[in-house]
Amino acid sequence: MKLTINGKVHEFEVEAEMPLLWVLRDELGYTGTKFGCGIAQCGACTVHVDGLPARSCSTAIGDVDGSEITTIECLGTPDKLAPIQEAWVEHQVAQCGYCQSGQIMSAAALLDSIPSPTDEEIDAVMSGNLCRCGTYPRIRAAIKTAAAKMEG
Repeated sequence: MKLTINGKVHEFEVEAEMPLLWVLRDELGYTGTKFGCGIAQCGACTVHVDGLPARSCSTAIGDVDGSEITTIECLGTPDKLAPIQEAWVEHQVAQCGYCQSGQIMSAAALLDSIPSPTDEEIDAVMSGNLCRCGTYPRIRAAIKTAAAKMEG
């Protein structure tokens, strides 16, 4: 199987049923994508597959053969954060931080599709990402700040 991950082509000889999450973490060492629930309910494992958010814990690598995958490691760099990452820091969204890579990947996909989302649109899209620390108001504020930064 062949995937483009964070702009680099990789070939794998793994079982087609292997979850994308394990390929990312175990085969490539991309540990920014987290294992949360294993049943696509919490969103901690969210990555982009061909530009759309996907739960990597329940996405079989065979189902995404030939796709372009983007992980949290590719959104920005420590020296040049993506606007959504800057906003996350500005609003001090992270508490324990475990869900944050999935939250950020979902938020980035939201802003790609809806550059200036309403509260209702944010809530609808982000409802699939769980945060045990309850930072939902900060998440919404960070998304709005990132949207403003991206517009200006």
